[in-house]
Amino acid sequence: MTDGLRKGLTSYGDAGFSLFLRKAFIKAMGYSDDALDRPIVGITNTYSDYNPCHGNVPDIIAAVKRGVMLSGAMPFEFPTISIAESFAHPTSMYLRNLMAMETEEMIRAQPMDAVIVIGGCDKTLPAQIMAAISADLPTVVIPVGPMVVGHHKGEVLGACTDCRRLWGKYRAGEIDDPEIEAVNGRLAPSVGTCMVMGTASTMACITETLGLSLPMSATIPAPHAERFRLAEASGKVAAAMAKAKGPRPSEILTPASFRNAQVVLQAIGGSTNGLIHLTAIANRTPYAIDLDAFDKIGREVPVLVDLKPSGAHYMEHFHHAGGVPKLLKQLGGLIDLDARTVTGQSLRDVVAGAEEVPGQDAIRDRHDPIKPEGGLAVLHGNLAPRGAVIKHSAASPKLLQHTGRAVVFESVEDMTLRVDDPDLDVNADDILVLRNAGPKGAPGMPEAGYLPIPKKLARSGVKDMVRISDARMSGTAFGTIVLHITPEAAVGGPLALVRTGDRIRLDVAKRSIDLLVEPAELEKRHAALKLPAPPPGTNRGYAYLFNETILQADEGCDFDFMRRGGK
Repeated sequence: MTDGLRKGLTSYGDAGFSLFLRKAFIKAMGYSDDALDRPIVGITNTYSDYNPCHGNVPDIIAAVKRGVMLSGAMPFEFPTISIAESFAHPTSMYLRNLMAMETEEMIRAQPMDAVIVIGGCDKTLPAQIMAAISADLPTVVIPVGPMVVGHHKGEVLGACTDCRRLWGKYRAGEIDDPEIEAVNGRLAPSVGTCMVMGTASTMACITETLGLSLPMSATIPAPHAERFRLAEASGKVAAAMAKAKGPRPSEILTPASFRNAQVVLQAIGGSTNGLIHLTAIANRTPYAIDLDAFDKIGREVPVLVDLKPSGAHYMEHFHHAGGVPKLLKQLGGLIDLDARTVTGQSLRDVVAGAEEVPGQDAIRDRHDPIKPEGGLAVLHGNLAPRGAVIKHSAASPKLLQHTGRAVVFESVEDMTLRVDDPDLDVNADDILVLRNAGPKGAPGMPEAGYLPIPKKLARSGVKDMVRISDARMSGTAFGTIVLHITPEAAVGGPLALVRTGDRIRLDVAKRSIDLLVEPAELEKRHAALKLPAPPPGTNRGYAYLFNETILQADEGCDFDFMRRGGK
């Protein structure tokens, strides 16, 4: 088996010449024969001036290289796409699969015996893991880590749960312009990902649970020295994997490890996005995620991590309480501790090393959870034949069983134009419905599911309403919000049939979401339904590829030809 610089030679019809030419050009960088004869660890660079979440990546890379070289291997850094949630148009989810494809192909195209992928902001970790699984090269994942907390008027702030809470106060007239500007400068006091249990933190915890990153990697704050010591240790592990030719992702990821990830997703009150990403990751392996089984896990697993938006604390508190290893210990028999990790340890070994922190209350005991059931529930009904998701741990209990009148918005643009219209016919008991915001309809399934409370209701004191859409929602958001209605409206799903004035019934305890319209009337509406035209620009390039091949939320929103079996 070829390795190091001899691996994956460029095709010139003469392998000896290919290696000769490769060495001649790389020596232009000043490398010696001794350096070039060692196993190679590739390191992805996802730094960008557009990506403050990844602002510490250059320092992480420096530490990784140190670890690789201390272990006798050779590090090679290479750039990949960088995706930042608040800078990606139309949405970062639109670009996740592009990043997964690009990362996979660069891993395949360049000589490396192992790879370290570095990511964090929401869609980057899932994209990189999807790529690593498909390339199946020994891989270590390093999350960039969460920001440290901010402060305002004696209150601890966390992006972006408190972004949304305080913006809601501003819309309601409870905060004036100077104060919201002051808040704007204090919400994100350092580089790193959101310091609440948003999608970035959720995926970091899932990654650590899957065994693809080192213990404690999910929770160390981005600016802390410990983050860079972990990066150095990750470099050492990757060097050992490069020499041993394993373990590969296919040897680590098993049905048990995926079940563990689902248990942790429920126990942390994780992002609804986490379910889509975990589904896409699993579909790169032989092991699919079953939504009904995931919901059953949610009924058995309590929320133990007391973090916003489901609880009160922030990621650095979770870290100092013992992080994921301590959580796994608290979950006990709900976790398969024989699952393997990239270090060669099992989760049993990881749990044995979990820190005991007297008096901490960020990670609860199983007998004293912050919520008796897991954070996410899967709903079915005539409005969502293939499922929908609600983060009921961050919802208003009084609205979890609710019947109301639908107020329908045809698109994100329609909602933006009309939601604050003083003449909008809406009251607090109504259900706001947004459609054509799914994978195809938007496109890219934006995080528009967190529909704003209409301003006239917000200013009268309304803090929450039932909101339903085929869109996604940031993991940092909160409220009684039903998401990922599948199939989406743009492909003819039942959401396309809802009319303003229809009654909708939500019953989370029964896991149901139903449109209370007679079947005959629905059949009549379906017969008259005209599907919307594809979004502009979908006749060429990446937009064409996306529109033609994107899967629905219950299948992970991957491209149909990128799953394990291809198309």
